Amino acid sequence: MIGMEVGMPTKKVTITLEAEQLEQIRQLVASAHAASVSGFVQHAVAVALDDVAGWGAMLAQALEETGGPLSGDEAAWADELLGVTRSARGSVA
Repeated sequence: MIGMEVGMPTKKVTITLEAEQLEQIRQLVASAHAASVSGFVQHAVAVALDDVAGWGAMLAQALEETGGPLSGDEAAWADELLGVTRSARGSVA
């Protein structure tokens, strides 16, 4: 897991959360289940980054075991089946 080490450089950013989410985080801080709002968000981001890396590794392994990435025709078939539309640049819309 990606950890926050003492003295690790940080940057201050502004994020937007749903009011209910922020209230839940503040309740966790008030009940000493989280050190601070920033600490909670830093931990959540680290967990999410690890999750993305893990899924990426699993996908790469699965693709390797099953013959590689989808061809253009296979991707178009899957998109049609799932009702996914793509923009002109190829990103999922």
